[in-house]
Amino acid sequence: MILTKAQYDEIAQCLVSVPPTRQSLRKLKQRFPSQSQATLLSIFSQEYQKHIKRTHAKHHTSEAIESYYQRYLNGVRKNGAAPVLLELANEVDYAPSLMARIILERFLQKHEEAPPSKSVINSMLRDPSQIPDGVLANQVYQCIVNDCCYGPLVDCIKHAIGHEHEVLLRDLLLEKNLSFLDEDQLRARGYDKTPDFILQVPVAVEGHIIHWIESKASFGDECSHHAYLHDQFWSYWNRITTNQKFSQEKMSARSSTLPSCQNSDT
Repeated sequence: MILTKAQYDEIAQCLVSVPPTRQSLRKLKQRFPSQSQATLLSIFSQEYQKHIKRTHAKHHTSEAIESYYQRYLNGVRKNGAAPVLLELANEVDYAPSLMARIILERFLQKHEEAPPSKSVINSMLRDPSQIPDGVLANQVYQCIVNDCCYGPLVDCIKHAIGHEHEVLLRDLLLEKNLSFLDEDQLRARGYDKTPDFILQVPVAVEGHIIHWIESKASFGDECSHHAYLHDQFWSYWNRITTNQKFSQEKMSARSSTLPSCQNSDT
């Protein structure tokens, strides 16, 4: 199903004042019943990530970090089992997983001799049982499992969906008997940055010649298209599409100079 820009803008506008919760997603589905859950979730996630990028700096001032940490400490003193960190994140309109990272870093800075490394922080967020404080471990866990846009759990889901789409695409190419090279084969040939598949024989789709395919398991809005063009697609176009066109023209020119073979009775 094709989503028009007007339809996208209507959904995006509806998301302006919607908190990033599963309840909000249910309401969004009720508002736009013709759109799939996957489409709405992808748009929801992208729009929320834009909001987080716009407001990221204000949550990382030293004053904000200290304020959040003291509020967390006061909250767990009153009731360590309550979702203090999750409620704090929702109150200040910040992603729960990112709020958990802020508090975890601040906690480790206070209790460890050396500043925590990024790899240590990431490892603890992936597995909160590594956090040397049971109350904080539980608070971080609550944030991770209740965040539908950020965090290690979301990253795993995105990775799994991306891999699934690549497998489905590979099966479809095989079903259509199309000759292609995948990423592993391309890297073995020395390509440093590659699309998911290069078609060894380009095909025409709706009047366009397709040389390569890049599968994205998220919604392609205007902003992400510009980013993908800059980071990936133009390099694919310059290195792959242009080279294939040159090779085809060279082969065509070479074949036109070959002598024709005719049957002879002698």
